[in-house]
Amino acid sequence: MQGRFGIIGGSGLYDIPGLKNATWTAVDTPWGAPSDAILTGTLDGVPLAFLPRHGRGHIHSPTTVPYHANIDAMKRLGVTDLVSISACGSFREHMAPGDFVIVDQFIDRTFAREKSFFGTGCVAHVSVAHPVCPDLSAACVAAARAVGITTHDGGTYLAMEGPQFSSRAESILYRDVWNCDVIGMTNMPEAKLAREAELHYASVAMITDYDSWHPDHGAVDVADVIRTLQGNGTKARDMVMALVSSLPRTCAGGCDTALTHAIMTSPDQRDSALVAKLDAVAGRVLTPKDPT
Repeated sequence: MQGRFGIIGGSGLYDIPGLKNATWTAVDTPWGAPSDAILTGTLDGVPLAFLPRHGRGHIHSPTTVPYHANIDAMKRLGVTDLVSISACGSFREHMAPGDFVIVDQFIDRTFAREKSFFGTGCVAHVSVAHPVCPDLSAACVAAARAVGITTHDGGTYLAMEGPQFSSRAESILYRDVWNCDVIGMTNMPEAKLAREAELHYASVAMITDYDSWHPDHGAVDVADVIRTLQGNGTKARDMVMALVSSLPRTCAGGCDTALTHAIMTSPDQRDSALVAKLDAVAGRVLTPKDPT
């Protein structure tokens, strides 16, 4: 870890108890306000920033989460290593409610969300072939298992738009044809934006249900989901406590240099207003170097 450790908490995780010097801090970004103020402090000596993805009281739907502002705010606060924690459904019998999956691949089926910080006036293309940080993901696996959580190392996450859960036909398609492992509504475009921001990003998916493919669980029962969420939230806090003492010092994935060759627009053709908005996200490659 090079800077501050960040956590974006999903359904069932709205705070991090035990933080020293804990302060809720409002952060302004060029992309608007993030989902909520950000809880900053130290945990076991590690500087930490926590953001509830849906806001305290769960006010944002998966589609209206301000993903750009959330990632920008984390980067602006000095976060370098970001762990996403979110609820999900499972397409696999052996991936049961209460288990955690450390996601390593995504299929993005969202359609009502802007997917990039970049655009007309400053075009960039980053690779998301391997969309998570391998070293931070491995640390999440180890931390979750160390506190007794049944944890699956790797899995493909189907990101759907929501807010409704899947139809049975969709669930079977994603499971049997597309070979996905879990389904959720919030890891996209978050993971793509984290890559553009050159963050070390890992996704911890907490299983709450079997979606609607399962012959013995024909539909998602929201009451069951809420009960499982509460237990998963406690497990996630235990995992975070174990993780802060074992954060990786290096990264084999090149996450923090993702933008090195990504900017396509010539410097003399760049939109100055968009470049200004990118000061936190892409300042490393867009800020002119002092010749002295």
